[in-house]
Amino acid sequence: MKKSLYIASLEPNSGKLVVTLGTMEVLSRQVERLGFFRVITPGSAEEDNHIRLLASRYKLCMTADEMVGVTHEQAKTWIAAGEEKRLLSEIVSRFKAAEEKCDFLLCEGPDITHLSESFDYDISLRIARELGCQTIYVSSGYRASVPELLENIKVAEKSFRQLQMELPAVLVNRVDPDILVAAEEELQKTFGSEVVINLLPEVENLSNATMGEIVDGLQAEWFSGPEDNLQRTVADFKVAAMGPANFLDHLEKDDLIITPGDRPDIIVTTLAAIASKNYPSPVGILLTGDITPDSSIGKLLSGLDEISIPIYRVAADTYRTAMKASAVRGVLRPENERKIAKALGMFERSVDVSSLQEKIRLTPSTIMSPLMFEYSLFQRARQQRKHIVLPEGDDDRILQAAELLCLRDVVDLTILGDEKKMRSRASGLGLSLEGVNFIDPQTSSLTREFAETLCQLRKKKGLTMDNALDAMMDYSYFGTMMVHKNMADGMVSGAAHTTANTIRPAFQCIRTPPDVVVVSSVFLMCFDTRVLIYGDCAVNPNPNPEQLAEIAISSAKTAQMFGIEPIVAMLSYSSGSSGAGQDVEQVREAVAIARERRPDLKIDGPIQYDAAIDATVAKKKMPDSDVAGKATVFIFPDLNTGNNTYKAVQRASGAVAIGPVLQGLNKPVNDLSRGCMVADIVNTVAITAIQAQALS
Repeated sequence: MKKSLYIASLEPNSGKLVVTLGTMEVLSRQVERLGFFRVITPGSAEEDNHIRLLASRYKLCMTADEMVGVTHEQAKTWIAAGEEKRLLSEIVSRFKAAEEKCDFLLCEGPDITHLSESFDYDISLRIARELGCQTIYVSSGYRASVPELLENIKVAEKSFRQLQMELPAVLVNRVDPDILVAAEEELQKTFGSEVVINLLPEVENLSNATMGEIVDGLQAEWFSGPEDNLQRTVADFKVAAMGPANFLDHLEKDDLIITPGDRPDIIVTTLAAIASKNYPSPVGILLTGDITPDSSIGKLLSGLDEISIPIYRVAADTYRTAMKASAVRGVLRPENERKIAKALGMFERSVDVSSLQEKIRLTPSTIMSPLMFEYSLFQRARQQRKHIVLPEGDDDRILQAAELLCLRDVVDLTILGDEKKMRSRASGLGLSLEGVNFIDPQTSSLTREFAETLCQLRKKKGLTMDNALDAMMDYSYFGTMMVHKNMADGMVSGAAHTTANTIRPAFQCIRTPPDVVVVSSVFLMCFDTRVLIYGDCAVNPNPNPEQLAEIAISSAKTAQMFGIEPIVAMLSYSSGSSGAGQDVEQVREAVAIARERRPDLKIDGPIQYDAAIDATVAKKKMPDSDVAGKATVFIFPDLNTGNNTYKAVQRASGAVAIGPVLQGLNKPVNDLSRGCMVADIVNTVAITAIQAQALS
């Protein structure tokens, strides 16, 4: 196994961090102890944005200081003194120390845009050669024509040859999307299959600064609006010096408005544009000239929460403010999940990951961290694209999750609700929902058709057409009917509704296969190094032995679906034959039923939790069991025990709990917690898509 990989570039504006991030995403899924090393950092390790981003996102086995070879200032000093050997020696020494701490070390070469003229053109490659790393080259396609792309790669290839280095792969980043096809054809003619070459398109606004970055760069002072949601990307700057009517004619989406602090008319006009469906939504306002608007304006703004916009003030005049703001560079920061999702989505669509893995020659890890699991979910969901319906379009978290799912290219989506209102709200939040389908049950031609189908399904229960039409105004029913009639492959709901609101329509419309006794649920518990299945923690209060056996069998299928070997522990307050009583006997009977139905499954019980999960305890309590100490699927005897246990484990261990994932239905419908975060919605949608793949 290769222990290290070096990412090099000899050109400015290559966007090397996007490639580093995408490569780290691939590595994190396969490597247990993963490290990162930056040979030359612009400043201190703690302030290095590349280190901050990767350390915050991935479970790296190194401190920030251990991830740095030398600082830029150290490198310049030694080069100026003619001590290049000392520079290389220090980098190699630090690199070897870092390499010892991990199973695989991703190494990033210096950024040529930060290097002084005292450095040779090929310094990055010479460092890679000294380290003995396999090297991937990142070429810049920024504003380059096809001939220029070819020339850049030829120059790099020549440098590799002169240094007697292998060039296994080239990633050409920031390529104009309009020339992608022509560039691929020319590269194929020129290089054939000798070098793996992937083209990554320029991503709109990825290099633009966010409102937060501009606020930090200008040291602006808050005046009004949100202070903690400044991640929208600024597409352009508009200096508002003209009157409101003419100003509106120039307003475009994601503009940052720069105007003197004594222009309340521009402030009010901007707020009116946000509220209006006829004008785009700007990112924020910068007030210049060290002028604070009158207190009446502040009072007006404080009462407009629904159409608030971040407003900051600076001391500089309008011209200098515009110049300084336009000079702020946008970078991938740990807190900007939208930019990260956009970058990773582009990388995963553009790069032949399997060929990259072959070049790196990795041995897959047996460890499964939460991030590895999330990555595997996205990879699985993309393999056979499914269509998921989200009925709660009036919830901001749903809109935010939809954007992330689109950016990562995971599924096709339909959101239910008033399209104009949702698009207006998305615009206000700075979200792009391109490619998302919207249906309003209030006006849809499908509503009557769905009501008629529901009437047929529930006619024995006496459901009338009027009642069925009323039911379709409950968007969970409408979304469920889309799944029932094969207009969607699955549904995710519950961010704003109870579990009953989500699963009742599923019970009535989608129903269960004939051999399924009961619908149940599991939580996917993502610990630092593995993923376990807990069931049933959300649906069945007091399952009888037959139902308990069904829950165990369904949970084993779910585990298998997500690449987890099902080793099933039926939990109780005693292990083996040590205890007696009605509760223990019920579990014992459930084990017998499950074994009869699925003799191929590894399943045992009654067993206590500690004996099921801890090999040392297992040797004492159940030494002859092939489940004790190895369990991956934990079946709780009742809802009270299961629900409290998963929450206690989640809080005590910091595990990520994904679910509840419903199992046993003909088609997948999954419930969300009303306190869910955007990431929970994203993961649940991916899980639902994978369930749909398995069921189809």
